Amino acid sequence: MMAIIGMFFQDGLTGSAWGDWALYTGSPLRAFESELGVQDPVGFWDPAGFTADGSTENFARRRQTELKHGRVSMLATMGYITPEITGKLPGYLSPSAGLKFIVAYGAFCELSQDQSAGTAAAAGDFGFKVLTSSDAAEKQKKLAAEIANGRLAMMAIIGMFFQDGLTGSAWGDWALYTGSPLRAFESELGVQAPVGYWDPLGLSADGDADSFKRRRETELKHGRVSMLATMGYISPEYFKFAGYLSPSTGLKFSDVPNGLGALAKVPGAGICQWVIFCGLVEVNFGFGAFKRGSEPGNYGWRAITSTDPETKQKKLRAELANGRLAMMAIIGMFFQDAGRAGPGWLLGPRRLHGGR
Repeated sequence: MMAIIGMFFQDGLTGSAWGDWALYTGSPLRAFESELGVQDPVGFWDPAGFTADGSTENFARRRQTELKHGRVSMLATMGYITPEITGKLPGYLSPSAGLKFIVAYGAFCELSQDQSAGTAAAAGDFGFKVLTSSDAAEKQKKLAAEIANGRLAMMAIIGMFFQDGLTGSAWGDWALYTGSPLRAFESELGVQAPVGYWDPLGLSADGDADSFKRRRETELKHGRVSMLATMGYISPEYFKFAGYLSPSTGLKFSDVPNGLGALAKVPGAGICQWVIFCGLVEVNFGFGAFKRGSEPGNYGWRAITSTDPETKQKKLRAELANGRLAMMAIIGMFFQDAGRAGPGWLLGPRRLHGGR
């Protein structure tokens, strides 16, 4: 399936689904593979297919934009780092106009010379002969390095902007960022090695304690349900109750298949009992333990507790970690079960016994 899709794609671009890439001279992908910026280990990399049309004019425009953004980002990155290392100049930068001259300088660079197609400026050559050489190979090496460094700087400056916005500085010791909202929850349960405090979506970036507790309570609830569900998937593979699940319909426990297949066998009244039970639990505890002044997830069930605070914290951390693992596990079991009509991890042992 992967191969035939690849062949369709390759055939559409190159005119053949098989052969030597060196023979595909007519492919639009070949138009730019010798351009600056095509470097190991990636080579010519255009995952979005911007250059698939083979338009040299569009490529030149994008290259000019890339060079410009890369140069600005290199300057901006150095502008971020330098004051942290060398300090700042004394006195006023511009008492009368503030920092407006920076905008004016940017406009001057943009408008002071002709950058239309075919001009030297259109290729990124604005007359600044810093990167040049009488040796053509050495000049190409320097220009290639400029593009590579510019790409790195574009990533770097975005990272600095993001870090500065969250912590108040793009440089320095994390221990000094006491005012950052990220610090509000870094000592909470679930902050464990090797990841530490991990919030890639920035859900807790606002530092809202109520929102954090609500999410923590939801996480605990989902984790507990997933742990029960995971055990519910595994246990019937080794043990089932004797007798009848539904005497009125003649349904025995042994007649109920494992996994998702059980939904087709359990009577409707049984499924209604599940829904009613879940509803009662949700109504009784759904307003949140933290809303009633208790810690998130504390519904008065003292299965995980201890008179020793350190032992109690260790047990609560273990519950969170196991719940997170169980959420991943049960999703994997659902997926595998739906695809194979039974937990796929059982297929291995069964095959060892002749498929029985």
